[in-house]
Amino acid sequence: MKKLLTIIICLLIASYETRACDICGCGLGSYYIGLLPDFKKRFLGIRYQYKTLRSHLGPGGTTSYLTTDETYQTAEIWGGWNIGKRFRVLGFVPLNFNSRENQGVTMNKSGIGDIAVVGYYQVLDRKTLLFHDRLLVQSLWIGGGIKAPTGRYEPSERKENEDTPNNFQLGTASTDFTFNAMYDVRLMDFGVNANVSYKVNTNNRYDYRYGNKFTANLLAYYKFRIADQLTVAPNAGMLLETATKDTEADRYKVDVSGGHSLLATGGIEATFRTFSVGANYQPVISQDLADMRVKAGNRAMVHVSYLF
Repeated sequence: MKKLLTIIICLLIASYETRACDICGCGLGSYYIGLLPDFKKRFLGIRYQYKTLRSHLGPGGTTSYLTTDETYQTAEIWGGWNIGKRFRVLGFVPLNFNSRENQGVTMNKSGIGDIAVVGYYQVLDRKTLLFHDRLLVQSLWIGGGIKAPTGRYEPSERKENEDTPNNFQLGTASTDFTFNAMYDVRLMDFGVNANVSYKVNTNNRYDYRYGNKFTANLLAYYKFRIADQLTVAPNAGMLLETATKDTEADRYKVDVSGGHSLLATGGIEATFRTFSVGANYQPVISQDLADMRVKAGNRAMVHVSYLF
């Protein structure tokens, strides 16, 4: 267990030195998973995510008539399926609602986003008794996934707003790949959960490539078991997102991209029989996005899922 924890901590520290964005969870999707519903076989649900972004900032975060406020909302169908004891598949189908406001003028854009599928293989499933009566449970899943270019991408958006992050899109128009790991260790009802994801982006057909992205979150939780049917699990932790700068024509770096963000996470998950609900709030602790010309706001997410 000590070796596994050391590997996870090293990944978190190493990733913090890279540069990031797409722009760090806003616009083109967040790969935050957090605590999955406590399902044995399958689950299917809807989750809603709310994020904001302010662009066209001057030195020190000053605003001007160019400053633009953007809001990204996603209603996402997501689900999971455990196949046997070792395999797990997760799927995500997002419906995006984007809005941009500048000097009282609002622009809206909505539609299906990029669909993603991730497969996992369980390499560790261990139960150990400590002090004769304390159960320690560990699990480690590793895998990879693919994101399809199902969301609409408008190249004119990039051409008309070259000094703005290329974020106001419904999709990337590229086929991208992820490498993932999920580790959970729990002593009786207290546990720690870690998720790590690295997304490798490819050039889209318009010769634009979003920067590769690293996402990692660490959550501590406690399960309160109320009667036999209800489990409530408050949780708290950290979320780190980084990514390299975007590129055009395979070699030109996009200045208004790149950065990193570090967020706190606090939430609650509840499971009653075959239903699971959850919510979390993610305030920004620190960020450096697009060389400080962009500032992301706090985030929120809620979900409801059916377990079967």
